[in-house]
Amino acid sequence: MIKYRLICKDCSIQFDSWFASSNEFEKLKRGKFLNCHNCNSQKVEKSLMSPQLINSKKKSEKRIDIKKLNEVKKTIKSYQKFIKDNFIYVGDNFAFEARTIHYNNKKKSKGIYGRASNKDIKELKDEGIDTQIIPWIEDQDN
Repeated sequence: MIKYRLICKDCSIQFDSWFASSNEFEKLKRGKFLNCHNCNSQKVEKSLMSPQLINSKKKSEKRIDIKKLNEVKKTIKSYQKFIKDNFIYVGDNFAFEARTIHYNNKKKSKGIYGRASNKDIKELKDEGIDTQIIPWIEDQDN
Protein backbone atom coordinates (compact mmCIF):
# COMPACT_ATOMS: atom_id res chain seq x y z
CA MET A 1 0.00 0.00 0.00
CA ILE A 2 1.11 3.53 -0.72
CA LYS A 3 -0.34 6.81 0.48
CA TYR A 4 -0.33 9.85 -1.78
CA ARG A 5 -1.14 13.46 -1.00
CA LEU A 6 -3.45 14.53 -3.83
CA ILE A 7 -4.43 18.01 -4.95
CA CYS A 8 -7.41 19.08 -7.02
CA LYS A 9 -6.38 21.51 -9.78
CA ASP A 10 -9.89 23.06 -9.82
CA CYS A 11 -10.61 23.79 -6.14
CA SER A 12 -7.03 23.45 -4.77
CA ILE A 13 -8.10 21.16 -1.94
CA GLN A 14 -5.48 18.66 -0.73
CA PHE A 15 -6.34 15.20 0.59
CA ASP A 16 -4.67 11.86 1.22
CA SER A 17 -5.57 8.60 -0.46
CA TRP A 18 -4.26 5.04 -0.31
CA PHE A 19 -3.44 2.92 -3.37
CA ALA A 20 -2.29 -0.65 -3.81
CA SER A 21 0.77 0.61 -5.72
CA SER A 22 2.00 3.56 -7.77
CA ASN A 23 0.94 1.65 -10.89
CA GLU A 24 -2.57 1.34 -9.46
CA PHE A 25 -2.72 5.14 -9.05
CA GLU A 26 -1.71 5.64 -12.70
CA LYS A 27 -4.21 3.02 -13.87
CA LEU A 28 -7.08 4.68 -11.97
CA LYS A 29 -6.02 8.11 -13.27
CA ARG A 30 -5.95 6.90 -16.92
CA GLY A 31 -9.36 5.24 -16.46
CA LYS A 32 -10.74 8.54 -15.07
CA PHE A 33 -11.76 6.88 -11.81
CA LEU A 34 -10.07 9.52 -9.62
CA ASN A 35 -12.07 12.56 -8.66
CA CYS A 36 -12.07 15.30 -6.05
CA HIS A 37 -14.41 14.58 -3.16
CA ASN A 38 -15.06 18.33 -2.79
CA CYS A 39 -15.93 19.48 -6.35
CA ASN A 40 -16.07 16.14 -8.22
CA SER A 41 -13.43 17.30 -10.71
CA GLN A 42 -11.23 14.69 -12.38
CA LYS A 43 -8.25 17.08 -12.42
CA VAL A 44 -6.58 15.36 -9.46
CA GLU A 45 -2.78 15.16 -9.33
CA LYS A 46 -0.17 13.88 -6.89
CA SER A 47 1.46 16.65 -4.91
CA LEU A 48 4.98 16.65 -3.48
CA MET A 49 5.40 14.63 -0.35
CA SER A 50 8.24 13.22 1.66
CA PRO A 51 8.56 9.56 2.53
CA GLN A 52 7.79 8.53 6.08
CA LEU A 53 10.99 7.48 7.76
CA ILE A 54 11.22 5.25 10.79
CA ASN A 55 13.60 6.47 13.44
CA SER A 56 14.75 5.01 16.71
CA LYS A 57 13.39 8.00 18.66
CA LYS A 58 9.81 6.91 17.97
CA LYS A 59 10.63 3.37 19.10
CA SER A 60 12.12 4.63 22.35
CA GLU A 61 9.08 6.89 22.89
CA LYS A 62 6.84 3.84 22.50
CA ARG A 63 8.91 1.97 25.09
CA ILE A 64 8.55 4.90 27.49
CA ASP A 65 4.80 5.00 26.83
CA ILE A 66 4.51 1.28 27.59
CA LYS A 67 6.52 1.77 30.77
CA LYS A 68 4.22 4.62 31.84
CA LEU A 69 1.15 2.52 31.00
CA ASN A 70 2.45 -0.33 33.16
CA GLU A 71 3.09 2.09 36.04
CA VAL A 72 -0.46 3.45 35.77
CA LYS A 73 -1.88 -0.09 35.68
CA LYS A 74 0.12 -0.99 38.79
CA THR A 75 -1.22 2.08 40.61
CA ILE A 76 -4.81 1.32 39.60
CA LYS A 77 -4.38 -2.29 40.75
CA SER A 78 -3.17 -1.10 44.17
CA TYR A 79 -6.22 1.21 44.47
CA GLN A 80 -8.46 -1.70 43.49
CA LYS A 81 -6.91 -3.90 46.19
CA PHE A 82 -7.47 -1.19 48.80
CA ILE A 83 -11.10 -0.79 47.72
CA LYS A 84 -11.76 -4.56 47.72
CA ASP A 85 -10.24 -4.86 51.20
CA ASN A 86 -12.06 -1.88 52.74
CA PHE A 87 -15.42 -1.53 50.96
CA ILE A 88 -18.47 -3.73 50.35
CA TYR A 89 -19.15 -4.75 46.75
CA VAL A 90 -22.80 -4.15 45.81
CA GLY A 91 -22.56 -4.91 42.09
CA ASP A 92 -25.19 -3.29 39.88
CA ASN A 93 -27.16 -2.11 42.95
CA PHE A 94 -24.74 0.73 43.62
CA ALA A 95 -27.22 3.59 43.02
CA PHE A 96 -29.92 1.96 45.18
CA GLU A 97 -27.49 1.18 48.02
CA ALA A 98 -25.99 4.69 47.93
CA ARG A 99 -29.49 6.22 48.22
CA THR A 100 -30.39 3.85 51.05
CA ILE A 101 -27.32 4.88 53.02
CA HIS A 102 -27.80 8.58 52.26
CA TYR A 103 -31.53 8.91 52.97
CA ASN A 104 -31.80 6.48 55.92
CA ASN A 105 -28.81 8.08 57.64
CA LYS A 106 -27.50 4.59 58.33
CA LYS A 107 -23.82 4.64 58.93
CA LYS A 108 -22.26 1.42 57.70
CA SER A 109 -18.94 0.25 59.01
CA LYS A 110 -17.68 0.05 55.44
CA GLY A 111 -18.29 2.11 52.35
CA ILE A 112 -19.63 0.56 49.17
CA TYR A 113 -18.45 0.13 45.61
CA GLY A 114 -20.07 -1.27 42.52
CA ARG A 115 -21.29 -0.44 39.03
CA ALA A 116 -23.59 2.37 37.96
CA SER A 117 -24.43 4.02 34.66
CA ASN A 118 -23.35 7.57 33.89
CA LYS A 119 -27.01 8.58 34.21
CA ASP A 120 -27.20 7.04 37.72
CA ILE A 121 -24.00 8.80 38.78
CA LYS A 122 -25.31 12.15 37.54
CA GLU A 123 -28.62 11.65 39.38
CA LEU A 124 -26.77 10.73 42.60
CA LYS A 125 -24.62 13.87 42.36
CA ASP A 126 -27.74 15.99 41.65
CA GLU A 127 -29.25 14.56 44.87
CA GLY A 128 -26.15 15.58 46.82
CA ILE A 129 -24.80 12.05 47.18
CA ASP A 130 -21.03 12.10 46.88
CA THR A 131 -19.70 9.44 44.48
CA GLN A 132 -16.41 8.89 42.77
CA ILE A 133 -15.64 7.19 39.48
CA ILE A 134 -12.42 5.24 39.24
CA PRO A 135 -11.01 3.23 36.35
CA TRP A 136 -11.27 -0.51 36.91
CA ILE A 137 -8.99 -3.13 35.38
CA GLU A 138 -10.46 -6.61 35.30
CA ASP A 139 -8.29 -9.42 36.64
CA GLN A 140 -6.84 -11.57 33.89
CA ASP A 141 -5.40 -14.96 34.65
CA ASN A 142 -3.87 -15.56 31.23
